[in-house]
Amino acid sequence: MSEPMIVRVRLAAPVKEVRHALTDPAAMRVWLAEHAEADLPGRYAFWGRRTPEGDAPHQRPLHADDHTLRFAWLLDGVETTTEITLTEESPDATVLTLSQSHFDFQDVITGASIRGVLQTFWSLALSNLADYVEGREIGPQPDFTSADFRGETVIDTPVDQVFDSLVDSDKASDWFGYPIGIEPHVGGRFAMGGLDADPHPAKIIDLVPGKTMSADWGPGGVVTWDLEDSGGKTRLTFVQSGFDTANPPYAAWTGWLSGLAALRRYHEAPGRHQIWLPVEPAA
Repeated sequence: MSEPMIVRVRLAAPVKEVRHALTDPAAMRVWLAEHAEADLPGRYAFWGRRTPEGDAPHQRPLHADDHTLRFAWLLDGVETTTEITLTEESPDATVLTLSQSHFDFQDVITGASIRGVLQTFWSLALSNLADYVEGREIGPQPDFTSADFRGETVIDTPVDQVFDSLVDSDKASDWFGYPIGIEPHVGGRFAMGGLDADPHPAKIIDLVPGKTMSADWGPGGVVTWDLEDSGGKTRLTFVQSGFDTANPPYAAWTGWLSGLAALRRYHEAPGRHQIWLPVEPAA
């Protein structure tokens, strides 16, 4: 079996508050899933439209204490293991490390298994958790029962500033937490990893300054950002369309939604917007 996927995030809340958010059913129903039940050590479950294979709860707890939560999660016929550990960085900051077994990046590309969504599912869930513990509303969420990929969020920043952060390579790389190269004109490239690193960049097919941008990702479909003023704030509508609806790219969509959460943090929590931490290599 391959090495587990590991992600680390800094949360601006004490360990006790983060642990409560992880294990309180009412909190879980805000940041994690449509439905949730928790009565540890005997019960830990979440399901619903926001959860892969969420027709019913498929989790069972394996271990729980004040700093660790480990549970089994049956996905595509395989029992995976998720482990979350909490470490106090300061009295008001917690480092959360999540380990997830049975993730294969090839499943992201092929869509052969729902387990291909695990990386972006957890990225979005932890982004939601960061918003929750800091008292912000949760942004748009995926629906794993639908191929209608549309999300809307309001960012407490004027339209021109939000649009600039969408088309400027350095600013986009900053809020997304990954190098992005953008040639901001129709026919220009939108390249994940940077203009010199992405052999198959998207092509910008529509761009109206301050209003809209669309990029064509080929089989992955077209992604469109539409912006409008809302009392000095920005109402941002994001749509992904033009893909094979018989095999919806849920991993990509969930990743884009995680990006929207990061974009909002970039504007509304400047200086502390980047919550992701590097993962130390295994010894």
